[in-house]
Amino acid sequence: MKQLKWVLWLVGLLLVGFLGWGVLVFFEMEKPSLTLKEELHFMGPQKSIVFTAADQKSGIRDVQVTLTQNEVTHTLLSRPYPQKGVKEETFHLETPLKGIALKEGEALLSIVLTDYSILKNTTRTNVHVQIDMAPPQVFFLNTANNVNPGGSGVTLYRASEELAASGVLVGENFFTGFPITVSGKPCWISVYALPLDAGKKTTRMAVMAEDRAGNRVYAGLSAFIRQKKFRSDRLTISQNFLDQKMPEFAQSFNQQQKTPFEVFLFVNGQLREENTKQIVAICKDSAGKKLWEGPFLRMKNAAPMAAFGDDRTYLYDGKAVGKSVHLGVDLASTERAPIEAANHGIVLFTGYLGIYGNTVIIDHGLGLASLYGHMSEISVKKGQEVKMGDPLGLSGSTGFAGGDHLHFSLLVGGKFVNPVEWWDPHWMKDNVESKMAVTF
Repeated sequence: MKQLKWVLWLVGLLLVGFLGWGVLVFFEMEKPSLTLKEELHFMGPQKSIVFTAADQKSGIRDVQVTLTQNEVTHTLLSRPYPQKGVKEETFHLETPLKGIALKEGEALLSIVLTDYSILKNTTRTNVHVQIDMAPPQVFFLNTANNVNPGGSGVTLYRASEELAASGVLVGENFFTGFPITVSGKPCWISVYALPLDAGKKTTRMAVMAEDRAGNRVYAGLSAFIRQKKFRSDRLTISQNFLDQKMPEFAQSFNQQQKTPFEVFLFVNGQLREENTKQIVAICKDSAGKKLWEGPFLRMKNAAPMAAFGDDRTYLYDGKAVGKSVHLGVDLASTERAPIEAANHGIVLFTGYLGIYGNTVIIDHGLGLASLYGHMSEISVKKGQEVKMGDPLGLSGSTGFAGGDHLHFSLLVGGKFVNPVEWWDPHWMKDNVESKMAVTF
């Protein structure tokens, strides 16, 4: 009898637990969650909607997105889930208003999420948005743009309305525009770079402007591209150079199993490409204002050893074994010569950077940065503010360098440009300072 009571008690306990579980699962009252990637105040034909729907308990049953204007409702998304199990999903509605007849003015965007609870818990988010169907207009403040292959350009422009993003397109490369105030009025400035082969082929140049509703326009940027020819060099790689320099790379990049010549091929190929990607990523962290003042400082009492844009062919045992383009200027003085900041800025990077050896990178604002490579000693830290002429360290031969010198580069939007322009007071006055002093 006692045993039967225990069995009945156990069955009852299990039954209560099962019922409790069923209540929790099927009668749970927690609503689904909605996370919008960005606040939506304006919408146009090109504006995308990105949001995440989630329900970690019973799962998502249905997602509905509608837009209502003048009592007419348009369905932008209807997504039922025939089976349980989907706990979370991110939606990217690209150009959801395309093809819908709308008028400029107010509309109501609704996103409704329903879960798989027997109660069908629902989350409804209503957002009042302004429909804007017209792209912005762009007005150039500088009409004369004389630029060089491998060189830099600066353009200022204003827009007919507030912009969410803008910048200059040169071919496939995009250079961010930064908001500034000129003569007390808002406008935008973009510092951009031209590829070395600009002028040899058609190079598309345009200002892209996108308003808060996602409407985008491309305004052609008129420019006269001068002709420029870069030097070609043939550099012999000696066995002595390989034996001296390649062990440094073999040790640092796990290439010990390879011969010095095989390490050279790795350094001049894969490592060079990886270092360029690193530099581009570093230079993205640029201040949205001009930090520099006037022409940039050239290393004192230094002779040029290699120029920007030199097309190099490497020879080994009389045979061509590799190529590269020199993306800076090599300057040599005495051994362990002092290296100074070329202009005011903030240190973005210090440390060992592959082919550049011990390196310092300084942000000068508006996407402009300077790089100092092959240093033997570094005396600044990341995040440090520097002024023109402040000591950065000493020259050296670290990295892919055959002797003590400074490799100096300038970059615009992560693209290498000819530093000679930024050293030249006349070029700076005509192409940078006079444009930034425009009045309107």
